[in-house]
Formats: sequence, structure tokens, C-alpha cells
Amino acid sequence: MDFKDKIVVITGASSGIGFAQVQAFLKKGAIVYGFDLQESTENHKRYIHFVGSVTDPTFIEQKIAQFGRIDILCNTAGILDSYAPSLETDEALWDQIFNVNIKGMYFMTNAVLKKMLPHKAGIIVNMASIAGIVAGGGGAAYTASKHAVVGYTKQLSYDYCKEGIRINAIAPGAIETPMTAADFEGDGEMAKWVAKETPAGRWAKPEEVANVTLFLASEASSYMHATIIPIDGGWMNK
Repeated sequence: MDFKDKIVVITGASSGIGFAQVQAFLKKGAIVYGFDLQESTENHKRYIHFVGSVTDPTFIEQKIAQFGRIDILCNTAGILDSYAPSLETDEALWDQIFNVNIKGMYFMTNAVLKKMLPHKAGIIVNMASIAGIVAGGGGAAYTASKHAVVGYTKQLSYDYCKEGIRINAIAPGAIETPMTAADFEGDGEMAKWVAKETPAGRWAKPEEVANVTLFLASEASSYMHATIIPIDGGWMNK
């Protein structure tokens, strides 16, 4: 898994899984560009950070237009909905979840595809969730948005596979990140319950998701297309 001088774009790059992906690709020699609403603590010489929202198509198009080529895109940015059921999900929350989790992915993907297609090569790794496969991994909006990510990933692959673009997705379960920090607050009963209910008996670290990202972005997975890989400690096996 040598990514020396590969151009990698990662959204949600300032924390959690996105930050772990940044570090993983940097360790493998890549040139990494991160996108996030927040500044980054990463100061590696091969890392450049852009502050802005994936929901802003003008911002995305302007930044991506600066690239000569892009080899790998990791659509990792996403937000949760506090497990709100439908009647507790107002239109503003629904729109916010879909704008970040799926429309932002759509904006970034379209901008990057324009750079990949002339080269007839490129790899896209989308961040889905077990909530994109089964119920119970989020609220109404989050679960619907992640099901949309799964569907979008499959259709993208179907449309661009023969153009040399390889597209897959990762479906994490319980990953210990700033986004899930609320589960660990107080006595951490929610975090303990999740670990107990997970067959592996623990939460995963972001680095474990980043390692699977490296696999999907490498030649080791060269015949994998439209695949959704769960990283859930056996949660769905129950």
C-alpha cells in the first residue's frame, strides 16, 4: 500500500475518522488535501487544509478547480441526528442531515469526477454507516441519509466503473470519535451499553476505519466495485 505522491482529498478531515485517514495516507507518502469546517492540527509538509463547508458548491468547485489531478477522494464528512425519530425530526434537522451527509457528498464527488475522468482513473471511498444497512444506528434522518449514501455509491459505481473510476463505501458501527463523544459523557452508560451489545465487546478506533480506507484505495482491492464494507465489531451479525 504505497501511496507515494498520490493526490488524496478527504472531507471531514479535522477530527475523527477523517483525521485518521489524513494521517494514514500521509504515512504512506501521499499528498493530502483536507476539507472541513474547522481548522486542522495537522501540520505535515504534504498536507494542505481548506476551511469551508461541503454544502457550499461554489467553495467546492473553486478549490477543486485548482487541482491538476486527483487520485483518491474520501467522502468522510458527516453529522448525527441524536437518534431522533421521525415525529421529533423537524424539517430543519432533516435538511441539515441530508445537506451534509448526502448533498455535500454529491457536490464533492461531481467536482472531483471532472478531474478523474480525463485520466480514466480514480478511486472514491464514501463513508456510509451500518445505519445505511439496518435500523437502529441513528435517527430517522441519519438512517435515511446513510441509506442514500449506500444507494448513491452503487449508482456511481454502475455509471463510472467502465470509465476507470473505482467506487466503494465503508459502513462503520461504533467508532470512538468526537462525533460520538456524547455517548461517553457522565458515567458513560450509553458507551458501556454499546460495547456490551457489540459482539467484539468494544468500540473501534478511527485508525481501524482508516486502515480499511487504505485497502479500498490500494491495488489490493482492484476488483472491488460498489462494495459496502461494514466495520462494526460483528454488530449486524446478531
